[in-house]
Amino acid sequence: MSRGRAIRQFHRWVSIAFTVTVAANFVAMTRGKPPMWVTYAPLLPLLVLTLSGLYLFALPYANRWRATRAGANPGGRSSGHV
Repeated sequence: MSRGRAIRQFHRWVSIAFTVTVAANFVAMTRGKPPMWVTYAPLLPLLVLTLSGLYLFALPYANRWRATRAGANPGGRSSGHV
């Protein structure tokens, strides 16, 4: 499995965890003032989602940049410019 595919799958599972923590937060709010840990529970999955989402967003641009760079400089040789 490629790295991009693995991160995409991880991103999906973390989004489920985030949804569950937000739903638990709303349920806890209907029963009065929720404990502090319930209120802040969605923040960790949200951070992970942000980081993995930014990676997935940048992945096509990085691949295109690598492909362009490899085509312009085949074999890793210097272009001769000083």
